[in-house]
Amino acid sequence: MAMKIVSMTATLVVLASNVLQITYAGTYTVGDTIGWVIPTGYTELYHNWTDNKNFLVGNILVFKFTTGEHDVAKVTKAAYNACSSANTILIRSTGPARITLNCIGDHHFICTFADHCAEGQKLSVEVRNGPRTAPVPGTSHNTTGTPPPPPSSASSLVATISLVFMSIGIQIAGGGRHFA
Repeated sequence: MAMKIVSMTATLVVLASNVLQITYAGTYTVGDTIGWVIPTGYTELYHNWTDNKNFLVGNILVFKFTTGEHDVAKVTKAAYNACSSANTILIRSTGPARITLNCIGDHHFICTFADHCAEGQKLSVEVRNGPRTAPVPGTSHNTTGTPPPPPSSASSLVATISLVFMSIGIQIAGGGRHFA
């Protein structure tokens, strides 16, 4: 009986660890400090911005722009190449806009204002399925220059509950004896 409880407790700890790992999604600010704007004299800005970045399912793209001057639309590859906003998949008109990369594959984004896309305000990223591991201390996918937010209170609650179950399992496995 005690071994069964310890086994169940270990399973709960593993499940809680997976929940905690998933909460650490990388956040990328598109264009870093420049933000989501018309690139002045450099139409490859956003193409080059993606260099040396690994986008994974669950990562978040933050498009920083002034509401009313820009927007961001997720479009098909054909619409991206043609700078067409005729059949957008998703559009955000209030900045800053946060878009979660929720599946593997290529994701294409444009600004639908006037000639903004034709002038280089467009982004294409390849999203891969990758390991869900908590960031190593001192590193992150956050390219905003600001530290990432702390884990949510839900994550802290899961960790606390896991520790409580582990403690109960150890007490039961040890026959409830207290060591001096």
